[in-house]
Amino acid sequence: MPAGQGFEEVEHTADWALKVWAPNHAELFHLAAVGMNTLAEVRLAPEPRVEEHLELSAIDIESLLVAFLTEIVLFGEEQNLGFDRFEVSIEGFSLQADLFGAPIASRKKEIKAVTYHNLAIQRTDTGVQVVIVFDV
Repeated sequence: MPAGQGFEEVEHTADWALKVWAPNHAELFHLAAVGMNTLAEVRLAPEPRVEEHLELSAIDIESLLVAFLTEIVLFGEEQNLGFDRFEVSIEGFSLQADLFGAPIASRKKEIKAVTYHNLAIQRTDTGVQVVIVFDV
């Protein structure tokens, strides 16, 4: 990953928490999705490859992040689809994303929900960062 962006698991009492940092909101959302899949240890089948398109709007940027990650969780629960590539575009509080993936071959940990617990996307000297808490 280029300098100035990434994700890491952070200690949380009952659930999982993921700290994500990036130069802009679109990359932050992309890395949050990758990080969430990494925490859940999602492994995809090699075939068939699939592509899904999302268009979402929300009242603020934090709600947009929760909506985006929740859609990814729902694809896994309802259609057994996971994604390993995300092309995200954000304008204001609206998002368009193309998700590329395949059926889920295995998932070691289940994420029940993306929470709003202490959720605040913050500006930093190098971009933006957030800590996301997942209900597991």
